[in-house]
Amino acid sequence: MTVPEFMRAKSQGRKLSVLTAYDSLWATILEESGIDAILVGDTLGMVVQGKQTTLPVTLEQIIYHGEIVARCAPKTLVIVDLPFMSYQVSSRQAVRNAGKILKETGAQAVKLEGGINQSKTISRLADCDLSVMAHVGMRPQSVHKLGKMSAIQRDAKALLADAKAAEDSGAFSVVLELVPAEIAQEVTDTLSIPTIGIGAGAGCDGQVLVTPDMFGLSGFQPKFVKKYVDLKKLAVEATKQYMTEVQEGQFPDDAHSHK
Repeated sequence: MTVPEFMRAKSQGRKLSVLTAYDSLWATILEESGIDAILVGDTLGMVVQGKQTTLPVTLEQIIYHGEIVARCAPKTLVIVDLPFMSYQVSSRQAVRNAGKILKETGAQAVKLEGGINQSKTISRLADCDLSVMAHVGMRPQSVHKLGKMSAIQRDAKALLADAKAAEDSGAFSVVLELVPAEIAQEVTDTLSIPTIGIGAGAGCDGQVLVTPDMFGLSGFQPKFVKKYVDLKKLAVEATKQYMTEVQEGQFPDDAHSHK
């Protein structure tokens, strides 16, 4: 999967599937599953580091995780988030840090949060041939301004303007987060680039979820997350069984011992 192939999926009427990964284990699993794209999101601050928001994630941390994922999923389009305050100061800062991410990780694209307010930065990145995905609607890096992580964005005019500004500035795709389905459908019908929804209904050109959420590992399950399997429950049950077998002398048995 490449950026041009990702973009062509919209005109071909093919829905795109995107999930997050932060390490070699999940990068390998997702690539073997044939996922279209992997996002190395700054959600790692919450699901990997146990923080309350994505804001503490640093450029060095995202590069560390991005390099692992890109190396272990060479056939998959890998997109890496630009962390909080790694691009907001100036377009010069954004180009420098986006270039550093792509150079040091081997990923193909970066993602930043914003539409109209980041149009100049998106344009500058595109002028430098750096592939950039925009992110509008609920923007986790703006959590303090928006009030909470679950703040649904209902201003159709503003959302459409943000998404169109991102497209016009050179973004190859736009994430729509926590947007009512009818508004997301309107945005999708208006843009020529793919929209990737998260909590934005089925009308988007593709969907993205945080992998630990959909596998029941994070314990976070808002309305828009479907839990496809409860791996946390299975892991807890297996751990308890292991502890019981160790305590009762059932493990290791002859089959798991060297002669």
